[in-house]
Amino acid sequence: MASLALALMVVLPLAEIVLRRLFGFGIPGSIPFVQHLTLWVGFLGGALAARDGRLLALSTGTFIPEGRFRHAAQVFAATVGAAAAAVLARAAVALVVGEREFGTIIAAGIPAWVAQLVLPFGFGMVALRLVWRASRGWKGRTIAALGLAAGLAVAISPSVMEGMSVWPGLVVILIAAALGTPIFAVLGGVAVMLFMIEGTRPVAALISTYELAVNPTLPAIPLFTLAGFLLAEGDTPARLLRVFRGLFGWMPGSTAVVCAVVSAVFTVFTGGSGVTILALGGLLLPALLQDGYREKFSLGLLTASGSLGLLLPPALPLILYGIVAQTPIEELFIGGILPGLLLITLVGAWGMREGRRIKHPTTPFDAREAGRALWLGKWELLLPVIVVVSLFSGLATIVESAALAALYSFVVQVFIHRDLKIGRDFRRVFADCVSTVGGVLIILGVAVGLTAYLVDAQVPARLLEWTKAYITSPLVFLLALNLFLLVVGALMDIFSAIFVVVPLIVPMGQAFGINPVHLGIIFIANLELGYLTPPVGLNLFLSSYRFKKPMIEVSAAVLPMLAILGLGVLLITYVPWLTTGLLTLMGR
Repeated sequence: MASLALALMVVLPLAEIVLRRLFGFGIPGSIPFVQHLTLWVGFLGGALAARDGRLLALSTGTFIPEGRFRHAAQVFAATVGAAAAAVLARAAVALVVGEREFGTIIAAGIPAWVAQLVLPFGFGMVALRLVWRASRGWKGRTIAALGLAAGLAVAISPSVMEGMSVWPGLVVILIAAALGTPIFAVLGGVAVMLFMIEGTRPVAALISTYELAVNPTLPAIPLFTLAGFLLAEGDTPARLLRVFRGLFGWMPGSTAVVCAVVSAVFTVFTGGSGVTILALGGLLLPALLQDGYREKFSLGLLTASGSLGLLLPPALPLILYGIVAQTPIEELFIGGILPGLLLITLVGAWGMREGRRIKHPTTPFDAREAGRALWLGKWELLLPVIVVVSLFSGLATIVESAALAALYSFVVQVFIHRDLKIGRDFRRVFADCVSTVGGVLIILGVAVGLTAYLVDAQVPARLLEWTKAYITSPLVFLLALNLFLLVVGALMDIFSAIFVVVPLIVPMGQAFGINPVHLGIIFIANLELGYLTPPVGLNLFLSSYRFKKPMIEVSAAVLPMLAILGLGVLLITYVPWLTTGLLTLMGR
C-alpha cells in the first residue's frame, strides 16, 4: 500500500507537467492528492520502519554492555515508546472524528478524514511493533504491553495529568531517550505531556502534524529519496567511482578525493548520511585500503564524507529548512553551493595530504579512459542537471522536479543499465525507501507538534529576550549559535532538529540582522558537523555498524575530520559572502 502511494506520488506530478505544457491545464485535485499521499507514505512507512527496527534513536544505548542491563534498558525504552505511540494513536482517533464532523473535502468529493485514517493506524502499528520488539521473551513484551495500556488510559482521560509537575515525566522520557526509545516517541511524548499538563487534549499535538503533511513542498522529500535509493542500487556507485577516478586519478590522494566526491553526490539525493555510509561503505573502504591508505584515515574519511552533500541542491535538509523557516528554497539551493563545495574541498585537501604522506602513486591523466568513464556514467551525471534546469527554468515546481528525478532514475536503472528488474528488485527498493522516509516523516510529524507547544508557550520570544539581554554582538551570537548547534547535531537527527530548533533561532537571527539564507546554511553546516561529534554523533554509530568497528575507534578516527570541517563551518559562519555571493550575482 505504501509503495503504491509512493508510485502515485511520482505519476501525478509528471502528468501535471505534461498536461500543463500540452493543453494548458492540469489534473483537478492532483496537488492535494499528492500532499495527502505523503501522509500515507510517511505513516505507513513509519510502521514498516518499526517492524524492521529502523526507527531513528540515539546511539547512547549501544554503550551498555550486552547482558541483563542491556535487555532491561531495551525493555524500558520500548515500554516508554509504546506508551507514547499509544497516546498519539488515541489522539489521532480524536483528530479523525473531529475532521469527520467538520467535513473538509480534499478533492473529487473525498473527505479529509479518510486520508487522516492513516494516522491512528500508523501510530497504533508502531506501538504494537515496539511491544513485540521489546524482548524475545514474553515477560519483556508483557511489560511493554502494560506501557501501551497505560498510554491509552492516559489518552482516554487526559485530565489526570492536568496541573502535574512536568519534571518527573520529562526525566523519564529523557532517560528512555538515552536508552534507545525512538526519537519520534521522545518528541511526541514530550509534546502530548506538555499539552495535557496545561489542560489541553493531546489531539492538539497532531493538528500541526496534519498541517505539515499537506504542505505543498513536503512531497519532494520522499520523491528525491526514491531517486537516491534507485541510484544506490546496481552498479551506479562503481560507475561514478570510475568517472571521478578517470578525472582526478592524476592528483595526489586521488582515491580519497574521489571517495569524498562520490559520497557527497549520493548524499544529495538520498537525503541523509546513513544511506550513503551503508550503501557505499562496502565499495569505498576496500578501494581506499587497496590503494594503501591507513585504515584509521579511511574510517574517518568515509564517516565524514557521508554527510558532505547536505548543503548542495537539492538536498532534503535545505527543502525542510525552507519550509519551516519560510525562506525561499531556491535561494537556499543557491546559497548552499559554495559552502558545500568548500567542505568537500577541505576534506579532499586532507585526502591529498594523506596521499602525499603514504606516497600514493598517481596515474597520468588518460583522456581515453576519462572519456570512456564519462560516457559510461553520463546518465547519472545528467540527473542533477535535469533537476536544476527543470526547477530554475520554471518548467516544474520542486515537487515535480523531484518526481522527474525519480522517473529518470527509474528509467536509467531499469531500461538503460538494466541494474534493476521490475519485480523483486523494484519492490525491495520501494520498500526500503518507504521505510526510510517513514522513519523521518513520523519524527517530523510529532516534532511540529512540540514546536506548536513551544510557540504557544512563547518560548521563542522569551529566548530572544534572554539572548538580547546577554549578547549584544552579532559575532558573539554566531559563535554561541555554533556551539549550541554542535550539541544539537550530536544529540538529534537533522530533520527533527529543523522542526524543533529552527523556530527558536530564526527570530534571534532576525534580531541580529543575519541574512535568513545565511542563517539557514549556518544551521545545516553545523548539524552536518554534529553528525561527527562524539560520543553520540549519528555517523559514528552508522560507521561502527557498517564497518564493524568499536565506537571508540571510529570516534578517534574522525577527530581530524571534525577539526577540518569545524574550520569550514567557521568560515561559512563568518564569511557571509560564501553564502550570499552567488545570490548577489544573480540579483536575488
